[in-house]
Amino acid sequence: MTPDLVAELMRQLLREAIILSAPLLVATMVLSFALSLVQTLTGLQEQALTGVPRLSAIAVIMLVAMPWFLERLATYTLLLMGDFHRYLG
Repeated sequence: MTPDLVAELMRQLLREAIILSAPLLVATMVLSFALSLVQTLTGLQEQALTGVPRLSAIAVIMLVAMPWFLERLATYTLLLMGDFHRYLG
């Protein structure tokens, strides 16, 4: 396995990881911003007020997007297994 092939595999892996994590990260970022804004405006500084909605949003997004996540992972795995002979030597 050449260094170029390893670099290409890592690039593909990191690209898939970014694509799969983006919906969760963006939703959490937007929700955190909104909750921080509400906390600042109301003067409430309770930590449970931010933690519970974030965890709930992540759980809902993961449940709703799970078919898409699994499809992306299966497609990537099939792509890797289809080119497996290239990685052996």
